[in-house]
Amino acid sequence: MITYEDGGLRALAEDGRWPELLAAYRQGRAAAVAEAGEEAAAALTAPLGHLIAYAAPPELAVRLFDREGGAGTAAGVADHDAGPLWEVLATRHSWLRLAPLLGPAPVRRLVAHTRALLGEDLSHTAEPDPEGVPLRLEPWEAAGWGETARVREYLPGGGARSALLTLPASREGLGEVELPPAAQPGGRPAGPRVARALAGLGALAPWAQTACVRGQAPAAAALLARDRRVVGGYLPFALAYPALVRAAAVGRSRGCAHGRLGLWRALAAVAGADGQGGASSTDGAGGTDGADRAGGTDRGEVNALVARMRCFTWQEPSAGLHHLHIALEDPASGVAWVVSGSQEL
Repeated sequence: MITYEDGGLRALAEDGRWPELLAAYRQGRAAAVAEAGEEAAAALTAPLGHLIAYAAPPELAVRLFDREGGAGTAAGVADHDAGPLWEVLATRHSWLRLAPLLGPAPVRRLVAHTRALLGEDLSHTAEPDPEGVPLRLEPWEAAGWGETARVREYLPGGGARSALLTLPASREGLGEVELPPAAQPGGRPAGPRVARALAGLGALAPWAQTACVRGQAPAAAALLARDRRVVGGYLPFALAYPALVRAAAVGRSRGCAHGRLGLWRALAAVAGADGQGGASSTDGAGGTDGADRAGGTDRGEVNALVARMRCFTWQEPSAGLHHLHIALEDPASGVAWVVSGSQEL
């Protein structure tokens, strides 16, 4: 099987012979698909794919994802080494360079949202998102972290650096809290909007537990916290946002764009901004801003939800390398959602 560890391929990379490297990638991937299946092929050829996505000129790197080489030759959204190959590509080039070159719609969408996470405003330079998720960061999305922390930092020879997912990250700002008796899940909160929100939050961190209650955030936390007495407290949603986005990218096959899209989907459902009875947003003149609503997401309603949402976080006695313990309360509806889990990687 051809991998980047082959001496000949290393020499091609050093000489910048990218068309030959792309041909080797396609040949190796197609042969592996025929021999061992799609999943094995993606894993075997990922190191070479990473090199091409990272270091090749964008005109060639984008061709990792096209099917012009025939069956089994193209990388998909799940092909990954230290991270998804499309995310590696998105960290290396601006949307201005990539937009005229990218073909497959799923890859194109994820690259666009990665560039938005990295601080680019694509609201006037990219096609609207099919779910209406804005293609620029809202102020609360950018407030809690710097640009360099929003997506993995990929290395040329493979591997990546990424911030640990830890919420809460420390005891700073937290104190001893006696949680109330756990509210009962289900009951009145159950319904399509709640179910969509809960499914969205669960998809962000499939390694965590989720629940929904009618009540305040500490009562929701009591459902999943191990003890009634915890070290916890409230924090602004902007400080919780980075951890919620990163939760989807704990595994190598998913990127932070998955987290952003999933979180906007969940917030839209919490806010009722899915066309099922939520109030429309208005612009500064009092009229509806049509650019803010598309494909089911109303940006104004999500922003209003974030402004009023109360976020409670707490520590657990034994926390894994990645941990997330948060309850999100919407005072307007009296419903709270809780996400809690820990994972060693």
